[in-house]
Amino acid sequence: MNVDRKSGPLHAYLAGSGIDGRNRTVEDVLALPDEALERIHDYIQWLFPLPTRSMAQPNAPVLSEEEIAAIRADEQALANLRRGAARMRRFYEATDDWLTWSDHNHLRITRIIQSLKLLSGDAEARAFHDAVMARHEAAGSPVDPHNLGYWARALSG
Repeated sequence: MNVDRKSGPLHAYLAGSGIDGRNRTVEDVLALPDEALERIHDYIQWLFPLPTRSMAQPNAPVLSEEEIAAIRADEQALANLRRGAARMRRFYEATDDWLTWSDHNHLRITRIIQSLKLLSGDAEARAFHDAVMARHEAAGSPVDPHNLGYWARALSG
């Protein structure tokens, strides 16, 4: 499917023909080193969009029903969404700062699971959830059970 400009900025970004609010392409974000992924806070809403406004980044775009349908029908956009999930999975496997009672990454994990479920389906969301949970359990289960509940609800919701 060719990117239809009318489908919106999030679809264009995930399809590889658009840029985010800081003029980064999806390729730019996927190439960021782990320390940049930790430090930068405005890429996650583009890489894992949702139809709800971000409290952390209120100026980030919000998915429309039209964009949801366009992304679901666009193999390139879905491939980049999966690449984003794989990159974030590597990030969570390689870093330890998020393995604590409460951390901003816990909100990111919720968003990633929700976005994957919405746009690419249950299997992708479950695979990401299971990988994060395995890492959490291997680290001695340090994350607040309340936050784990958000992840579980994102998966089942």
